[in-house]
Amino acid sequence: MLFKQIKYRGDNFSYIIADEASKEAAVVDPSFNADAITLILKDQNLSLKYIINTHGHPDHIAGNNELKTAFRSKIVAHKLSQVDQDISVDDGDILRLGKVTLKVIHTPGHTPDSICLETNGKLLTGDTLFVGECGRTDLPGSSVEDMYVSLLQKIAKMDDNLEVFPGHDYGPCPSSTIAKEKKTNYTLQNRTLRQFMQFMQAT
Repeated sequence: MLFKQIKYRGDNFSYIIADEASKEAAVVDPSFNADAITLILKDQNLSLKYIINTHGHPDHIAGNNELKTAFRSKIVAHKLSQVDQDISVDDGDILRLGKVTLKVIHTPGHTPDSICLETNGKLLTGDTLFVGECGRTDLPGSSVEDMYVSLLQKIAKMDDNLEVFPGHDYGPCPSSTIAKEKKTNYTLQNRTLRQFMQFMQAT
């Protein structure tokens, strides 16, 4: 599997995932990185099958139309998303790039349509989980209760060895692991829902 983390403009991360045999590829959150993504896709002779948005905020979907037009790709987003999408997905759905699979995990909290993607030992977390932090829950459509479930009842219970690749370069390093985040990320510390809500209101 080919996997690239891209940060060309600003602090948004974009990702390219591809099956090296079939050359089928997906871009996750094009953001402001479409120029750099295009160069890599062409250099590697990749066929862009999917443009996947982890959620619908403008800084993540910027570049969608540019890449869709250039590569005749399909835009993928959660079924609750307001993104102009060709394919709607929900929790547990599988996307395929040749022999590479991407599992969709619905992780609302930052937004109702937030998703993570699990593939080949890697977890792309969008704005649900950052290195050392989590996404904001004080925005329109955000939910502290949903974030609690997504973080403490879903992500924290995943394989400790999963590598974490977030949507923004906000932490001390560009990636982490579930095990490391459970030890060092104060948002993943074991709390009741009430404790978590008090904690999020205080930060």
